[in-house]
Amino acid sequence: MEGSPEPASPGVIREGDFAVLKRDEVFKAVAVARRRKIVFEKQWFCLDNAIGHIYGTTFEVTSGGTLQPKNRVQEAATETKEAGADNRNIVDDGKSQKLTHDDIKALKDKGIKGQEIVQQLIENSTTFRDKTEFAQHKYIKKKKKKYEAVITIVKPSTRILSTMYYGREPGKINYLRYDTLAQMLTWGNVRAGNKMIVMETCAGLVLGAIMERMGGYGSIIQMYPGGGPVRAATSCFGFPGSFFQTLYDFPLSKVDSLLSGTFSLKKLPLESEENTAVAEESNGSVDDKPVSVQEADTECSAEIAAEDRQPEEQEIMDIPTEGDAFEDSKAKGTTHDKLKKQEERQKKLIEAADLLKEKNADGLIVASRFHPAPLLLSLLEFVAPSRPFVVYCQYKEPLVECYTKLREKGGVINLKLSETWLRNYQVLPDRSHPKLMMSGAGGYLLTGITVINESVKSGDCSEQTDEEPTSKKRKLQEQR
Repeated sequence: MEGSPEPASPGVIREGDFAVLKRDEVFKAVAVARRRKIVFEKQWFCLDNAIGHIYGTTFEVTSGGTLQPKNRVQEAATETKEAGADNRNIVDDGKSQKLTHDDIKALKDKGIKGQEIVQQLIENSTTFRDKTEFAQHKYIKKKKKKYEAVITIVKPSTRILSTMYYGREPGKINYLRYDTLAQMLTWGNVRAGNKMIVMETCAGLVLGAIMERMGGYGSIIQMYPGGGPVRAATSCFGFPGSFFQTLYDFPLSKVDSLLSGTFSLKKLPLESEENTAVAEESNGSVDDKPVSVQEADTECSAEIAAEDRQPEEQEIMDIPTEGDAFEDSKAKGTTHDKLKKQEERQKKLIEAADLLKEKNADGLIVASRFHPAPLLLSLLEFVAPSRPFVVYCQYKEPLVECYTKLREKGGVINLKLSETWLRNYQVLPDRSHPKLMMSGAGGYLLTGITVINESVKSGDCSEQTDEEPTSKKRKLQEQR
C-alpha cells in the first residue's frame, strides 16, 4: 500500500536493540541508545550514527566520539614490496623509530586517522624494510590494533555471547566453553515445540541458548535457587516479548513438596523466606555455602543490570516533583504495581507447577555450580520416558557420582561421561599452525536417555532374574 512505512529489517541496527561490539577477539554487549556514552577498549563513543546501518558494519571512531563507516578501499596503502631475508641483524634497542610519543600525540590532535599514523610509523622506522615479509605483516597488525580505533557491531547470538562471557568473565558461567554449550544443545535435542526443564547458574546463558534454538515455540521451565532467576545474559540476546510468554520459572525449594503432592501457593513467599528455604528444602543437597555463592551471583548480576539502567534512573530522578500530592500518588502507583507484579508472578508460578505435574518434559539440562547428583535425581521425575538429559560440571568427580547413582537407581540408558576438547588453529598462507594459547579444559558432560523403570515391581524382578541367565547361556553356547 502506498504511503505506508516499510517495516525495519531485522538485520538493521535499531534503537532499543541489544548489540555486541567487537574489536579483534574482544566483545562487549550493549544496549543501543542515543546520546549514551560507551567506553570500549579505552575508547569512548556514541552509537547514534550506527543506527540504521546493517549488523556486521565496521566503524571508525573519529574525534568527538562519533562513528563513521570504515572505507576499505585504501587497505593496501600500508603494504610495501621491500623485505629482508631474515631478522638476524635487527636489534631492538628502542631507537629504530624516529617519531616520538609527542609527535604521535600531535598527529592525533591534528585529526589524522589511525591508518595514516601507521603509515608514518612505517616510513619513520629504520628497521622496517630489513624485516622479513611475515615480520612486516606482524608489525603492521600490531600498530593498527594500537592506533586504529575500529569496532564492528554484530548481532547477538549464542556463539558470540558464549565467546564473550568465556573471554571476559568465565567464572560467571562456570567456565562453560562455547563448544561444550553446543554439545549440550545437541545432546539435549533442543528444538522448537519441546517442553524443556533447565537448571543453570550460568547468568542465563544456557537459558538464552535454548530460547534461541526453540525460536519461541514450546515451553521452558527454569528451576532456580534463591529469591529469583538470574537472566543477565538472557537479556543480551534481545529476544522479542513473545519468547518470554512461554518461559516459566519455579523455585528449587518447592520441588520436594511438588513431588510429594503437598505443594500449595496460598501466598507467594518473600525473597528472604525463599533464601532460607533453599538451604533446608532444596533436595537436601544445598548447604549454606552454595546458597551464599548463588546470592553473591544474583547481587553481582543485579549490579550489572543497575549499571545498564543508570542513565534512565538518573533521568527519572532529575524530574522535579510538585508537592506532597505527587509523592503520595507516586507511592500509591508503586504499591499497585508491586501487587500487580506479585499476582502475575503467582499466576506464572502456578502455571509452571501445572506443567511440571504432567511429568512429560521432553528434556532436562543441568549446568549448576551446586552438586548435580541430588538435582538430577529429583528433576528426572518430571521428564517423560525416552527423552534425553544433559548435565554439565566443571569437574569430573561429581558426574562420576551421578553416573553411579543412576546405574543403581535404573530408569536410564546410554549413560555417557565425556570431556570436550578444543584447539584453535591459525590458517594463513605458509603460517598455518595450532595457536600457542589454548584452553586447558572445557568441562565434562553426562548424557543419557530416560526409560520406564519396570524393576520396581517385585514380580518383574523375579522374572528378569530367571530369564537373563538363560539368554546369556544361549549366547555363550552359540559363540562356542
